[in-house]
Amino acid sequence: MVEGAEKETIKAVEKAKASVRAFVEHPFHIVKNLFRRRKVRYRGLAKNGHQLYTLFRLANVVIGGRTATK
Repeated sequence: MVEGAEKETIKAVEKAKASVRAFVEHPFHIVKNLFRRRKVRYRGLAKNGHQLYTLFRLANVVIGGRTATK
C-alpha cells in the first residue's frame, strides 16, 4: 500500500489528469447528445472528417454561447 507523501503526489497527479479529461470530453458530450451523432456511417475518410470538424466547430459555438450569456 502507498502511504504518506507518495500517496498525496499520486492523488495530485490523478486530479490533474481528471480535470484535463473533463475539459476535453465536454465537446464530445455535446456532439453525441445535443447533436445526436452517436454513430458515424462510412462515407469516405474525407467526408467523415469534414463532418466531424464541422460538428466540433458547432460545439465550440455552443460552448461559447453558453459562457457569453453568463
